[in-house]
Amino acid sequence: MATKARTRPKQVDAPGGDPAGTLRDYYEQMSLVRAFELRSGEMYARAKIGGYCHLNLGEEATVVGLMAAIEARDYLFTAYRDHGYALLRGLSPERVMAELFGKTSGVSGGRGGSMHLFDAETRLFGGYGIVGGQIPPATGAALALKYQESAGPDAAAVMCLLGDGTTNIGAFHESLNLAGLWKLPIVYVIVNNGLGMGTTVEKASAEPELYKRAASYRMPGLRVDGDDVLAVRDAARDALQQARELRQPVLLEVMCYRLRGHSVVDPARYRSPEDTTIARQSDPVPSFRAELIASGVLSEADATAIDEAADARVTEAVTFAEDSPEPDPDDLFAYVYATAVANAPSALPGEPVMDAL
Repeated sequence: MATKARTRPKQVDAPGGDPAGTLRDYYEQMSLVRAFELRSGEMYARAKIGGYCHLNLGEEATVVGLMAAIEARDYLFTAYRDHGYALLRGLSPERVMAELFGKTSGVSGGRGGSMHLFDAETRLFGGYGIVGGQIPPATGAALALKYQESAGPDAAAVMCLLGDGTTNIGAFHESLNLAGLWKLPIVYVIVNNGLGMGTTVEKASAEPELYKRAASYRMPGLRVDGDDVLAVRDAARDALQQARELRQPVLLEVMCYRLRGHSVVDPARYRSPEDTTIARQSDPVPSFRAELIASGVLSEADATAIDEAADARVTEAVTFAEDSPEPDPDDLFAYVYATAVANAPSALPGEPVMDAL
């Protein structure tokens, strides 16, 4: 995997830049996501979490930057690496951890698990387990917004997150084509950690600079350093502004590294020692921590206190999840249909057809 050019400014609190309080907030969020993901991996190893589990470890600056740019009125569609986005969209660590545990107090009532976090109130519309499954509905949501609202600075927009491997499926190209053709208020964000599961972008994509694919649909495409929380935030804000005010879809490619395998059970033996070293050196959490300390925004004691508070909050979330009730087996077939469907069979699987008549 190719190295990335570093673009983070040396002075994080330079004149005209962000106030110290904002930078501190960003570090607190990054620390919370890091603590939550580390504990999630631990809980998976202890068989508290089942199914698939994909972590944001190494992508914290990307998560925080994107969520700092999005507004409450906007709609967020994510792929299956979604824990950090749910936390920063406003869902409590307790509810997110309970969902991972499969408990009824979880975000989706324990029915979705790690890959299917959903909350209509905060306009978090997934968590999709199918690669690229989120792209068509996100594009449809943007079409609905175009019908419902006029363009302007107060209009809502859609942010659709996807991985680098997703750019090679048909739904990606079909959706971007329609978004470009119909001028939809949507920002497609490629979170490019360099690996589609275990295959490098260079070996899977004829054009590995994925942002350039926007040119095929006459929409802006740009690439940004995903280890730089401020660069990600500013690029995403600008893209969302274009979507709101100009009905201009945008393709944003965010370059980052994942510190672990594709999922919790992936040992990532396909990665070279050099690539692993680069990923660790690019880790955005200790890098941002060191910069804030060097610039005087935080002291060592402040940073340690933030990290300890994040760990404590996640410990509370684990306790909440462990103490939450398991789903009732009698509710196994609830929500199979969102609403009553005319002429739907009433028999449960395995029952003779005539008994249900």
